[in-house]
Amino acid sequence: MILHIPHASKEIPFLDGYQLPLQQLQEEMHLLTDHYTDELFRREDAAIIQSPCSRIFCDMERFEDDAHEPMSRFGMGVLYTSTDSDEHMREVNEQLRERLLEGYYRPHHRRFASAVDAELRATGKALIVDCHSYPNQPLQRDIEKRLPRPDFNIGTDSFHTSKALIDRATEFFGDSGYSLGVDWPYVGSIVPMAHYRKDQRVQSIMLEVNRRLYMDERSGEKLPLFESIREVVQEFLRAIEI
Repeated sequence: MILHIPHASKEIPFLDGYQLPLQQLQEEMHLLTDHYTDELFRREDAAIIQSPCSRIFCDMERFEDDAHEPMSRFGMGVLYTSTDSDEHMREVNEQLRERLLEGYYRPHHRRFASAVDAELRATGKALIVDCHSYPNQPLQRDIEKRLPRPDFNIGTDSFHTSKALIDRATEFFGDSGYSLGVDWPYVGSIVPMAHYRKDQRVQSIMLEVNRRLYMDERSGEKLPLFESIREVVQEFLRAIEI
């Protein structure tokens, strides 16, 4: 199993290009970070590919080419230039763009592809779990704003998420007592471009956890139920192992 954890970090390695004061950047990170997903999902027997930097510095989940990235029209492509509220956040010239992509984005995706290749060599198959959380209230830039939001969401890919994998996930949550969205409120699940739509031995499913279950969304502090939710996530990972 390969755990892809792209949005847990709150690190901004350097401030080149940013137009907003640090306090405001920290507030934006608080809004957009998938808080504690590194703790909720981490397991010792899985390969873990985790971004070392905040998504507002470099978002590893976006396509490198803005022409292929739907969120780039909001200034939230691979390199964010706008906040969720549409305030201009950063100037990114070609030199800075290449520095960020070559220094952070491309190495991350090389590590990701290498982890998948290692699984394929070892077992002939690979399962990616795309590890996320989401706010209980939609962000301004969220496309899907229906309420109330479910407790958990699985995201699928028509090529890389088998019906059997979806069935196992929906059965697990059906038995758990928690509500589940399927590709709602967020859709899809990541696969390295080297394998994307090329090799069905590579399976991928996204699990998103509603933050209200495990943290105070205002303060960022863990709730007393944090460990219980972590165990639900760990049970889910065991339930979908291939």
